[in-house]
Amino acid sequence: MGIGHLEDKINRLPDQPGVYLMLDSRGNIIYVGKATSLKNRVRSYFRPSGQPSAKVRAMVAKVEDLEYIITDSPVEALILENNLIKEHRPRYNIDLKDDKTYPYLKVTVQDRYPRILVTRLVQKDGARYFGPYTRAGAMHETLKLLRRLFPVRTCTDHVLQQGRACLNAHIGRCPAPCTGQISEEQYRSVVAEILMFLEGRQEDLVARLQARMAEAAENLEYERAARLRDQLRAVEAVLAEQKIVTGGLEDQDVVAVARGEGAACGQVFFVRAGKVVGREHFFLGGTDDMTRPAIMTAFVQQYYARVDTVPREILLGDELEDGEVVAEWLSRKRGSKVYLRVPRKGDKQKLVEMVHKNAMLLLEEYLLDRNRDGAKTAGALQELAERLGLKAPPSRVECFDISNIQGSDQVGAMAVFVDGRPKPSEYRRFKVGTVDGPDDYAAMAEVVGRRFRRAGEVRDGEEPASGFASLPDLVIIDGGKGQLSAALRAMAACGVTGIPVYGLAKGEEYLFRPGLPDPIILPRDSEGLRLLMRLRDETHRFAVTYHRHLRGKRQQKSLLDEIPGIGPRRKKALLQRFGSVACLREAEVADIAAVDGMNLSLAERVKEYLAGAGQRQQGSR
Repeated sequence: MGIGHLEDKINRLPDQPGVYLMLDSRGNIIYVGKATSLKNRVRSYFRPSGQPSAKVRAMVAKVEDLEYIITDSPVEALILENNLIKEHRPRYNIDLKDDKTYPYLKVTVQDRYPRILVTRLVQKDGARYFGPYTRAGAMHETLKLLRRLFPVRTCTDHVLQQGRACLNAHIGRCPAPCTGQISEEQYRSVVAEILMFLEGRQEDLVARLQARMAEAAENLEYERAARLRDQLRAVEAVLAEQKIVTGGLEDQDVVAVARGEGAACGQVFFVRAGKVVGREHFFLGGTDDMTRPAIMTAFVQQYYARVDTVPREILLGDELEDGEVVAEWLSRKRGSKVYLRVPRKGDKQKLVEMVHKNAMLLLEEYLLDRNRDGAKTAGALQELAERLGLKAPPSRVECFDISNIQGSDQVGAMAVFVDGRPKPSEYRRFKVGTVDGPDDYAAMAEVVGRRFRRAGEVRDGEEPASGFASLPDLVIIDGGKGQLSAALRAMAACGVTGIPVYGLAKGEEYLFRPGLPDPIILPRDSEGLRLLMRLRDETHRFAVTYHRHLRGKRQQKSLLDEIPGIGPRRKKALLQRFGSVACLREAEVADIAAVDGMNLSLAERVKEYLAGAGQRQQGSR
């Protein structure tokens, strides 16, 4: 797209709130921003006057196209910006690292007999979510404590409906609602105590347990009173570990950001009823040349876009850009007024300073580890260059692997390390289409050939530039001499020469090079070998994950999609209700018919088909 076309788009931008997306020459979204006035905000990037940061200059130089979405208000623009950043993860936006991996505790309060689950997916399904937990160990300790103090069921709905007590019920770990040993009202009372604990309302919980213990003692229910006494002591032990930080009983989040050496760390302390009940931290990428208010704004937006609970007051270490808009958005999310404050004196300022100090300590540890890892990685690459006779330490290293089970759903994968670090955006996966049966050599030839053929097509201008445009400095083939020879033939057929290629045999961890009869044996404590093994293992993981995905899709399709009358919506509803095809096979016809979109006739058809499929599988063994 020409510069003139981009200028025309900028000149036609409306003076309305909305979101703008900047695209590079490949059509990739490299930045997402919000604006009260699209016209004024986007124009500011391209004015010759002013002194934009180095990051903004680099971004603008890559902008080839522009898209925008008008919204009804600045708050709606903020919400849309959060969603688009999470979906596209643009290169020039601030990035909260590894946000997709953090788990939550989920209390299924919408169920008749709720459960406590671990989940990484927050949905609007009526459940209560607590988290995210950046340390899975802390989350599992909390879950273990809750299940010990407040036993609730862990079984699926299908098992619950069978009406048989499980092992947990026999050892006192479950109140057995399946057999009617506890009423729904009593069960709900236990769940209410779990919610009190997770919300930080331990004083209310203590008072509740004390009253129940006294009542049990008066009624001469000494065993029940003893159990409540043990619960009470455990809760009081947790309370003793919590630090009182305010004289009042406020519910607050305290947020501070530390920055240094091109990195930043955002820290959140959770204060409930005047005590610190937990904390989380996130490392932020893409903060170079950004102001403190800009970093704090991006951190607050991205953090609260993913959590379920917003307190009435949030204390901040820095002012926000568009603070009124952010406050209105958070108020909508909470359902009542949220106050954003930057304290300048008193106890609240001291609290913010404490959070900032914690963030700074975490950042210093992170930078120390990063610098140490960087030095180790540089040494590993230098060692590879010396041991393998390379002209220079390899910057881009690619590894290829094949995954299949007896030739079924054969796939290939390519993982990429750049400067010794994984670069997942450059990973590629291949569905092998020309090989029948378990032939790893032929499959490797197809995958490697496709990769380097695409590189030639990019160079010849037959298609837009992509990740295939960058040629590697070193290629690693997961396998021995056979896989290595197949890869070399494929590269030669594509006219690719001069790139060092080695086979890495699993087990002995020997490196094979074409033309050399004996392998290169690196010491087991070699940092260079460890780097290659990490790359090989990452490629294998990527290949196996894709293979399992394809196999799972094929298996599900063969069992459900072939049933007349079961389309995508009914299939989704059935799997959501029963969890798996195996559980669906064991379900009663009436339970299947009760699923949204189903009826008795369809339920009988599903039951008959799955029963027949099970018999066919047993007969084929």
